[in-house]
Amino acid sequence: MYKSVSSLWKKPKESLGSLWKSRLVLWRRQPTIIRIDKPTRIDRARKLGYKAKEGYVVCRVKVGRGTRKTPRRSGGRRPKASGRYFSLGKSFQVVAEEKAARKFRNLEV
Repeated sequence: MYKSVSSLWKKPKESLGSLWKSRLVLWRRQPTIIRIDKPTRIDRARKLGYKAKEGYVVCRVKVGRGTRKTPRRSGGRRPKASGRYFSLGKSFQVVAEEKAARKFRNLEV
């Protein structure tokens, strides 16, 4: 069963069709950090160690993607020093885990 579920998630746009589109719209309208009843991808969750029993909590976190830009400085400096792009130095997963940890303080990630 898990093999067939994982094959669906290889190309969700084609395999899930309109369900995928409606889910994206729904997720976009939901809050940034939301607790969900069960994992969206049960096969992946089981690989990562999820068990459907008391004590396991699943939440969905939105993370801003793309490059970060340095904040604009006030005061007189040469233009070269401003407007540079930089990488965050953390993976998107770490950022999401930090957000979830701040929201659910009594739980551990």
